[in-house]
Order: sequence, then structure tokens, then C-alpha cells
Amino acid sequence: MKEVSEQIKAFRLQQGKTLKKLSEDTGLSVSFLSQVERGESSLAITSLNKIAEALDIHIKTFFEPEHAHDFKIVPSEIVPFKLEKSDQELLRVSSDFENRRLDSYIVKVPPKSQSEPSSHEGEEMYYVIEGEAKFYIDEKEYTLLKGEMIHYPSTYKHYYKNNSQEDLMILCVLTPKLF
Repeated sequence: MKEVSEQIKAFRLQQGKTLKKLSEDTGLSVSFLSQVERGESSLAITSLNKIAEALDIHIKTFFEPEHAHDFKIVPSEIVPFKLEKSDQELLRVSSDFENRRLDSYIVKVPPKSQSEPSSHEGEEMYYVIEGEAKFYIDEKEYTLLKGEMIHYPSTYKHYYKNNSQEDLMILCVLTPKLF
């Protein structure tokens, strides 16, 4: 699989778009997009989605599809991935079938790491497998311990943090699907 940064540049050039035009279409700066294409800057999922929309492609185009031949999911058999320059490791634990609306991930969040604040259509549910998580939803703080969960509309501004010295493992189920 080509790096996401190389794919962005290839799609942009195929469409004859300049970095300036991509910047106008996404609201992201030319310098940031240039750094992304060179693999020198971290790319959040929300920014990648803006780029995909501006290039008129689905965000899943940037990732190798993992088609399930049945509905059983064995996490130990799935190859984890990271978004470029991200310190969080994702393991996609969703089956891939037509009209699927949910996306499920096991996310390994290193100590002192956090997700990018966002708000969007849909809903999210998180279950803490290991560790302790702090969730911030519409400026309210929630502490979740192992075995606890949270479920909320994604239209609220939200993000999570791992303030501990240990890895945080969470199961994330969300709509709309990302990939």
C-alpha cells in the first residue's frame, strides 16, 4: 500500500489540481498540504476526510480494503494501522459488507495522548478494555475505568485523553462509518 501522503499527491496531480486549489477546496493551508504530501506532517482523520471530499473520492480509497469472507472477526489476525504521524494504533474490527453503517475499532492510546476535538453527524460508543480514559463531551468531563462505557451523539464537540502512564485500550463503535 502506498503511503497516504503519496496517494493524496497522486490523486491531486491526476486531477490537475494545484496545492492552492486543494487548499481552497479543503480550508487547509497550502503549507500544511505540502507538508502532508511530503510525509512531514501529521494528518488527522477529519483533515483526511476534507481532502478526500475535495478530490471527490471516498476516504476508504486511502486504505487497503480488508474484505471479510464471513462475519467472524479475530482481532489477533488483523493488521493494525496508524494514521500518518499519529501515535494511536487502530485495529479495524468491522466486517465489510454492503450497506454497513457502523465502524468498529480497537484503539491503543499511548500515555499522555489524546484524540482531535471534533463534531460531526452520527453517534459514538466507547468501551474501556484496559486503562482509564477521560472523555470531554460538550465541555463536560467523564472518567471511564476498565469495563465502563460511554455513548453520545457525535454532534457535540468531543475528544478523549489518556492522562495515565499506561496504554489505554478502547473499543470504539461509531457512525457514520469512516472507511
